[in-house]
Amino acid sequence: MGTSFSAKSQVLISLLFGDALNSDKVEFGLTGGYNRSWMLDIEDSEGLNNFNLGFYFNINLKGNSYLSTGVLVKSNVGASGMPTYPLGSDEFDNVFAEGELTKKMSVFYVPILFHQRFSNRWYVEGGVVPGLRSKAKDIFELEDFDGELSYTRNVSDEYKRIDFGLQGGVGYKWKKQLKSVSTGVSYFYGLVNMSNLPDTTIKNSSLYIFTRIPIGAGEKQNKQELKQ
Repeated sequence: MGTSFSAKSQVLISLLFGDALNSDKVEFGLTGGYNRSWMLDIEDSEGLNNFNLGFYFNINLKGNSYLSTGVLVKSNVGASGMPTYPLGSDEFDNVFAEGELTKKMSVFYVPILFHQRFSNRWYVEGGVVPGLRSKAKDIFELEDFDGELSYTRNVSDEYKRIDFGLQGGVGYKWKKQLKSVSTGVSYFYGLVNMSNLPDTTIKNSSLYIFTRIPIGAGEKQNKQELKQ
């Protein structure tokens, strides 16, 4: 609950003070959308659908080159479709023996990307992304004729706190203005084995479809169209 409150608070602060955070060299706003994540090192696993929300900064370096950064304050990664494992209770293990396991982690990701624009519409970006894991859980699910049974187990101790990976993507700005809404797609490939368990490798990966919305740009953005 504390993590959720912190994430909502940071987004609210972003909305209230967006005008102060924007400047001639800095574009600030909210980013969010859909992402599908995988744990590529786990056999028999499938992708997991998630939604994410955060804020971003595009900091002008020179010309059409920018440093793109920010924080995804609400972001989940993981995988689904795996077989369940026993917990040592005969009654529980028998019930969920034919069930399905979903692994889910909440991670604060901080992208540090080089962002290059073309005619102030299309852009490409790439770089590194460190992350801080907050929570992790295993969800046991079973569908039967009477409905769906589920059990959630806190497994935070089984994972490392720090994630790190590479990310690259492409986007398109809706208007030919320096500060305007954009939509894009990017892919994160984790380099860190997040598992604390012996003989187990878990690396996160995620495909993001995002929208970025400048906040508080107001008249500032209307005066900064590229002269091309």
